[in-house]
Amino acid sequence: MISRWLYSSFIIILALSVVSILLLFFAALVTFSSLPSLNALTDYRPKIPLRIYSEEGFLIGEFGAERRNLVTIDEVPSQLKQAILAAEDDRFYEHGGVDYLGVLRAAYSNFAAGGVRQGASTITMQVARNFFLTREKTLTRKFSEALLAFKIEHNLSKDKILELYINQIYLGQRSYGFAAAAQTYFGKSLQDISIAEAAMLAGLPKAPSSFNPVVNPKRAKTRQLYVLGRLYKLNHISEREFKQLEKQPVPVVKQSREFVMPADYVAEMARQVVYERFNEEAYTRGIRVYTTIRHRDQHAAYQAIRSNVLEYDKRRGYRGPEAYIDLQKYEKNQEKALEEALDDFNESDDIFPAIALSVKNTEIQAYKKGGEIIQIKTEGLKFVAKYLAEKKSAEKKLISPGAVIRIQQDAKKIWHVVQLPKVEAALVSINSHDGAIRALIGGFDFHRNQFNHVTQAWRQPGSSFKPFIYSASLEKGFTAATIINDAPLSFSASQTGSKLWEPRNFDGKYGGPMRMREALAKSKNLASIRILQAIDLQYAQDYITRFGFDADKHPPYLPMSLGSGSVTAMQMAAGYAVFANEGFRIEPYFIKRIEDENGNIYEQTRPATASNDAPRVIDPRNAFIMTSMMQDVINYGTAVRAKQLGRSDLAGKTGTTSNFVDAWFCGFQKNLVAVAWIGYDEPQSLGKNETGGRVALPIWMQYMSTALKEEPIAKYNPPEGIVAERINPETGLRVLSNGIPEYFFREQLPPLSNEDLDGLGETTQSFRDQLF
Repeated sequence: MISRWLYSSFIIILALSVVSILLLFFAALVTFSSLPSLNALTDYRPKIPLRIYSEEGFLIGEFGAERRNLVTIDEVPSQLKQAILAAEDDRFYEHGGVDYLGVLRAAYSNFAAGGVRQGASTITMQVARNFFLTREKTLTRKFSEALLAFKIEHNLSKDKILELYINQIYLGQRSYGFAAAAQTYFGKSLQDISIAEAAMLAGLPKAPSSFNPVVNPKRAKTRQLYVLGRLYKLNHISEREFKQLEKQPVPVVKQSREFVMPADYVAEMARQVVYERFNEEAYTRGIRVYTTIRHRDQHAAYQAIRSNVLEYDKRRGYRGPEAYIDLQKYEKNQEKALEEALDDFNESDDIFPAIALSVKNTEIQAYKKGGEIIQIKTEGLKFVAKYLAEKKSAEKKLISPGAVIRIQQDAKKIWHVVQLPKVEAALVSINSHDGAIRALIGGFDFHRNQFNHVTQAWRQPGSSFKPFIYSASLEKGFTAATIINDAPLSFSASQTGSKLWEPRNFDGKYGGPMRMREALAKSKNLASIRILQAIDLQYAQDYITRFGFDADKHPPYLPMSLGSGSVTAMQMAAGYAVFANEGFRIEPYFIKRIEDENGNIYEQTRPATASNDAPRVIDPRNAFIMTSMMQDVINYGTAVRAKQLGRSDLAGKTGTTSNFVDAWFCGFQKNLVAVAWIGYDEPQSLGKNETGGRVALPIWMQYMSTALKEEPIAKYNPPEGIVAERINPETGLRVLSNGIPEYFFREQLPPLSNEDLDGLGETTQSFRDQLF
């Protein structure tokens, strides 16, 4: 009876097993026939972001949802391959897509643990899931995953499968693939990572969000130790190496240092150009844009803007904390509360937000994001000393516990209390011969204000516009020696286009009759107005368009002589380039070429240059004399401070608008033009005596000191038709002896003085010098 029952049970079980196998086989046949094509693997075309590069090939910007760098399997270092296989699939080169031993091992481990602690997905199965399937945890998906793994193994080599995995897997921080992750987390190429870094990267696929070394460094370290342990167990590293690596910290680069140089404004300009052509495909096709930006110049420009803007801001005084946090409210879980509170305040490069924990006259203890407690002592409190000494009032926001402050560390590693400036600044430099932009900083901090003050800000240029009016006067018969009367003037509303105007010089003084050269060097407003009166307003308005300025933004009224129109910093750079390159108008450009992911060129810029195709817009003699006059702005005029650079080939002009609203310095060396500007977005005074020579010139000087460091001193040779004569500086007339040298157009030589005419035995004639 029992034997018959056993026999019947056996037959039933056998029948059910056969049916199950047949059903499984049938399901496999049906599912296998509906599996997707492997074209996505055999013709792998991942989403590769738009990348922007400097002239030297340094990455300066990247745009796209997926950050990815493609590598071949041969380019992957052996220690990374070992780490990946140790962490994910150590029998990868032995199984056929599904690791049955791994399945049994995982099942046992999960049973013993009383829950799901270990998976059994092979690298091939992960490739199948990442390319074709969802991440839902169902038997159907797992079944399809296994069948796809068999199909993949049948069609692709093991190395190709591993290569696909290494390039496709998501590893956190928008990074897809290990090459991108190496750059994101360590700032290195894949070939340069260490064993410790390889182990940390290999630990990411399991849970990129949880084991991310930026978001959770502690869990990332724990996961890295697991991978190192697996490497030791599989004899890839020795016990001694394991113990050393166990204790070795792995520094993670900050995202703000992701690129070699700060060039966000340039990268954004390039992104806009590419997007206009390719639309959304711009972010997935692997397009590469090579710009004209140079690393040394861009870095120098950035440092010049940052340091000088902060220096100006210090002179304006401390404005008080940005906000207050109620520390008593979060006593139980204070660290978490402080971290969350600081999420609302962005870093600005090396300027960090912090929350004051305790405040004394000689020391502030502050909490910095990441759990660091900063001690700021006497030297670092100079900027806010009076705020610590005063008592809190309704009118004044003082630093007290809970105050949100800004801190910055100097070269000596001393922390200082600082503040983010409200003022903005910009700098652009271009090659004067072809217009290649060498540096462009559109504002103090791109992440705080994306408005590009080089290309988008229309501001009054003030006295930095005078050289264009003086250049026009040379074409009308004026010379650098023409005597101009710097004396008071008054104009009606009809003459100015607005209201009664009684212009004055910056210092409120008048110099009387003086040479035009001297008037420009000392930026005499009344002399400039008289020049514009003499040459005709309409003529001047037409003339400035030769330099690239818009006539309609410079109405033909007398204030135009003092820069009352509107310009951009880019326009000013192009305008001054005409003087530097002997009279040619060049067009600034910043893109050298655009390539596809394989290096095929979509577009290449072939600029018109001063020696080829660029139109000549002013007489080279005019450019030479104007350059000579602007050299004297530095030799003894409003930019004499620039003589500290120790170069004899610099020329330029300061600019300050009414009530000190905008400050400029526009200047050049024969091969390089640079323009610096500073002002508020909502126009307001920079403060009394905050002139172009005081706030903009230092930016220009700091940049030029680096940009021209290896440049030999250039010579400005007089072009044909220029003659040098000696003149009497009081009258501007030629003299045969003594006097000072001056340059003239050959056909515009002033007459000899009466004394010299007498000496030559000629009839003395009265010469009345016209005072303009």
